[in-house]
Amino acid sequence: MGRPLALSCSLSRLRERVGVRVGAKRLLLLLLTLFLAQAHATIEVRDDRGTTVTFPQPPQRIVSLLPSLTEFVCVLDACARLVGVDDYSNFPAAVRGIPHVGGLEDARIEAIVALKPDLVLTPTSSRALERLQGLGLKVLALEPRTFADVQRVLGVLGPVLGATDTGAVWRKIEQDLAAAARSLPPALRGTKVYFEVGSAPYAAGESSFIGELLTRLGLANVVPAALGPFPKLNPEFVVRADPQVIFVEQGDAAQLPQRPGWRAIRAVREQRICGYGPAQADVLARPGPRMAEAARLMVQCLQGRFPGAGK
Repeated sequence: MGRPLALSCSLSRLRERVGVRVGAKRLLLLLLTLFLAQAHATIEVRDDRGTTVTFPQPPQRIVSLLPSLTEFVCVLDACARLVGVDDYSNFPAAVRGIPHVGGLEDARIEAIVALKPDLVLTPTSSRALERLQGLGLKVLALEPRTFADVQRVLGVLGPVLGATDTGAVWRKIEQDLAAAARSLPPALRGTKVYFEVGSAPYAAGESSFIGELLTRLGLANVVPAALGPFPKLNPEFVVRADPQVIFVEQGDAAQLPQRPGWRAIRAVREQRICGYGPAQADVLARPGPRMAEAARLMVQCLQGRFPGAGK
């Protein structure tokens, strides 16, 4: 009963707008014409270069050159339209069987062209961007790095892919993030955390996506925003900061006590070390739809239930 009633209301409103009495068949034809015109309206969005990109219709053959962009496409129910992805895209499982076409520095241009995409999603930092565009391919450059970027990219890709409610996707992410934050015991709030992303050491600062996650959970990042998103640190800086918990790649976790002065760090002394593996790193380090899952992994570490974490 709902749809006939809605159609009746639409007919009535249309009669009022045109100001004339018309036959039902003619009116239905007019409605159909208006619907088809709207359905084929040009889609116009602005990417991270500030470039306006137009689409006559939602693309059906998509190549993604960044793992987080691949995940965005899939969370917006367009995974089946992916015909190629970068070498590091591995989630969801459906993308593992799709042709892989290289990475940021070594995208295989010929392989991408051969896939005949009507859209290539690429980060702004990709070396292949200008060449792909020069070959006449439709390129949309997006590079999420922060929470705000995740919401913005959803807002850009939604219309391009014909997604009906990107707001619902974002609200679900926010709800799950809030639930992860609530699950952290109050006694652990304010815990001083050092998150290492490379053994030089490189760390995740407060202004990074990872730093934003730590803040949302109520944790204290020992690397301030003033040092940048992922600064290279003097190891002595970490010794002085004396974190209570350390996140580090599994392969580097056992070596922490051998670093000069690091045995004195509370996290090392008390074995509060979260050694994350490749699969966990994919979740923790990608600013994208799985950031609530990343928050849950952090909470599990703090509660001593993270694989490799000290009890």
